[in-house]
Amino acid sequence: MSSSVKRVIVVQPHGFCSGVAYAVATAEAAMERRPKPIYCLHEIVHNAQVVNDLAARGMRFVSTLKDVPPESTVLFSAHGVAPAVYAEARERRLHVIDATCPFVSKVHQEVRRYVAEGYSVICIGHRTHAEVLGVVGEAPEHVLTVETEEEARRVNPPNPDRVATVTQTTLSPEMADRIREALRARFPALRQPPKDDICYATRNRQQAVRILARQVELVLVLGSEASSNSKRLVEAACDAGGKALLVGSREALQSAPIDNISVLGMTSGASTPEGFLNDVLADLRTRGFSDVSCVCAVTEEARHFALPPI
Repeated sequence: MSSSVKRVIVVQPHGFCSGVAYAVATAEAAMERRPKPIYCLHEIVHNAQVVNDLAARGMRFVSTLKDVPPESTVLFSAHGVAPAVYAEARERRLHVIDATCPFVSKVHQEVRRYVAEGYSVICIGHRTHAEVLGVVGEAPEHVLTVETEEEARRVNPPNPDRVATVTQTTLSPEMADRIREALRARFPALRQPPKDDICYATRNRQQAVRILARQVELVLVLGSEASSNSKRLVEAACDAGGKALLVGSREALQSAPIDNISVLGMTSGASTPEGFLNDVLADLRTRGFSDVSCVCAVTEEARHFALPPI
């Protein structure tokens, strides 16, 4: 182990995006204003610290609406849900609070518009991710999911002459671009939204971590294994020629191979709370990383959304 001072460089932007901040604020407002207990369908965001904190304060997380007693309050997560889920909630007389990220809601609106205009829709994304399940659920008979360039070269939409595409908001822009090009090679009239579906925060954090990866020996990406955008940050750092490690808990940090590293980089996924980053910095100080600095790699304008009816 080197006797010199060890450094940590924290990159900006990192942490909560506006959609996650909106969902978490909605959950906290519901806890304050609505009769208990408050239920949440699936994880409000894909982050263990956020979910554990809300659970400790009394929120109950369920995997199906059948676990929610009739006339109770249920929160729909930042990832959005299919229309069939809303219908089931109405049948069970549930009070719904919708915390869907507005950028995800935009993708749902695009699907509805394309289908109404007679298009087959190809959703670029991870087919088991909650966001994609909700998007496909808008019109299951008209929406197909494509995860890779190879799948794009094989997909057979019902109406090949009228094909449109939408994208999961947390993908790597480069990967999405490659898949779109593969689709366009087969469907030259491919239609896509006038503004890219990939969230501005996803793009900014990936761009920032690429810059950071070239300045440090290893990047710690703070985020849960279930977090798509956190895993994309690891990939982005490695694509830039660096090394990166996903850290989901303080316990995981203990086994991280950092003892022989002098300059460590750090970022956090769009669903990772700042408190977890501060906890990790405190733990790193006990391992000799006493010099902590921050670098702003990408300028990001904060966006704020008004809360939904509570």
